[in-house]
Amino acid sequence: MSSLQNALKLSETQIGTEIGVSNWILVDQPMIDQFATTTHDEQWIHIDPTRAAAETPFGGTIAHGFLTLSLASRFAYDCMPMMEGQVMGINYGMNKLRFLQPVRSGSRLRGRFTLQAATARNETDLLRTNLLTIEIEGEDKPALIAEWLGLSVFSD
Repeated sequence: MSSLQNALKLSETQIGTEIGVSNWILVDQPMIDQFATTTHDEQWIHIDPTRAAAETPFGGTIAHGFLTLSLASRFAYDCMPMMEGQVMGINYGMNKLRFLQPVRSGSRLRGRFTLQAATARNETDLLRTNLLTIEIEGEDKPALIAEWLGLSVFSD
């Protein structure tokens, strides 16, 4: 049996189950500022703590939604190690994505992954769909939920 077939068989037994929960990551003002500079999205709700405290219901600045989403790759490293015979993993995109709650500067986030589907696309590629929930420490409502597609490529 090939590495891909073994991975598919294992994945099929995990459908509907939680694959993992990542470590917490602090989203602080320097991280938000750096993201704003990198993406040229320097809206004041992200980079002006004084104005954001005075003019928003958030009590201060909030992280960009795409900053929150961009941490998904880091969370995946914590939860989904390479499978036997896998030579690389590729972000294949999203089916669904919803930003449910703003992330205030100083919040800690983590990712929670639940496998929804796994399909062999050919002799080397395994497409896995995970429900990703990015949680905010101390909050009931998550920052976002997404249906994330990942392609695992095997040597043969």
